[in-house]
Amino acid sequence: MSEQGGWVKVAELDEIPEEGVLGIETDDETPIALVRTEGEVYALRDVCSHAEVRLSEGEVEDGTLECWLHGSCFDLRSGAPVNPPATQPVPTYDVKIDGDDVLVSLDDKNS
Repeated sequence: MSEQGGWVKVAELDEIPEEGVLGIETDDETPIALVRTEGEVYALRDVCSHAEVRLSEGEVEDGTLECWLHGSCFDLRSGAPVNPPATQPVPTYDVKIDGDDVLVSLDDKNS
């Protein structure tokens, strides 16, 4: 992974499945779920705020990422849970596409 002015290259666009998710870890071991849906790419911390399992193993549906364990869904834009049992949001990160490169700013935009 390479850094470009605060942005970190985390993947190439074709590595993220259409209407799907790719789980990655950055060089500093930050787990990130990259979600590709409706022509956009989103980045969320790849840890459910309720059960601490990987969100990248869940399903993408209607602008949310569903945790596979208990079914909580998190808004792709804000990280906010949209149903129980999760009550706390997950951090989200800004994403930029540069050619085929997917870059993420690791500053949590929720803080």
